[in-house]
Amino acid sequence: MMSWLDKIPLQMIVLPAVLLALAPFYPEPHLWEKLKMLADGTLSRPIDIFDLLMHGTPMLIVVLKLIRGTKGADTAG
Repeated sequence: MMSWLDKIPLQMIVLPAVLLALAPFYPEPHLWEKLKMLADGTLSRPIDIFDLLMHGTPMLIVVLKLIRGTKGADTAG
C-alpha cells in the first residue's frame, strides 16, 4: 500500500522538507505558526489550512519514511 513511499530516496526529500518546514525563516516559520493556530483552534481560513498542508506534508513524508525504516528504491532489494 505504501510502496510509493519506498521508491522515494530519503536523501532527496530531507532538504526540501526542512526548508519548507522552516520557511520563511523570519519572523516565524509558517509551519510553527499554523501548528500554534491548530492548537488554539483558530486554524479556519482555507489559505491557512493550505499553508499547513504545503509546509507540513514534506516533513510528514520524511517522518513516515523514517518510521518505515526504508532508504529508498536505490538500496531496496
